[in-house]
Amino acid sequence: MGRGRFITLEGGEGAGKSTQARTLAGALADAGLPVLLTREPGGAPGAEAVRDLLLGRGWDGIAECLLHFAARREHAARMIEPALAAGIWVVCDRFADSTLAYQVHGQGVPRAAFDAIAGAALQGLRPDLTLVLDVPPGLGMARVQARGEVNRYDRLDAGFHERVRDGFAAVLAAEPGRCLRIDASATAPEVAAAILGAVTARLLPA
Repeated sequence: MGRGRFITLEGGEGAGKSTQARTLAGALADAGLPVLLTREPGGAPGAEAVRDLLLGRGWDGIAECLLHFAARREHAARMIEPALAAGIWVVCDRFADSTLAYQVHGQGVPRAAFDAIAGAALQGLRPDLTLVLDVPPGLGMARVQARGEVNRYDRLDAGFHERVRDGFAAVLAAEPGRCLRIDASATAPEVAAAILGAVTARLLPA
């Protein structure tokens, strides 16, 4: 069996990443593909422990970047790389682009620091396809408030969320071969259809 494919879903708060990751993983499984659905921060026992630290309090930007990549290294080494090597398709709710958007664009961490940390932690691991679920921050935050599950990122000001959106726009512009924008302001079924269409077109043979 060949190497599996690595698909990440990115975007700001309220974009629907978790719902769409589950839907995509289910669709791929229905198509007969072996699939691992996972998330960040977290996805492996050690990484989940770091997730609790990250979401439990605020951190200096570089410290937060380091914590994200500590969790990501554990996740990659323990879960993602072994799954891909075994021919399993990995669908991940957030990955390194979130740290670029949130910590570099949102918190002002120097890009050189991000690049150095990412290089050491990931050792060249990159998604085959990244779907950026784009939603205006006002709509995203309204969705967050409606579902009643607010974390510390959700409590940050509107300027922060605009900078995060700008960060994801920069990712899309820099790597169009890997990344694709999905309009997440549409209904959940419409977003799911757009995602499955993109995965089919880019990663599944005709």
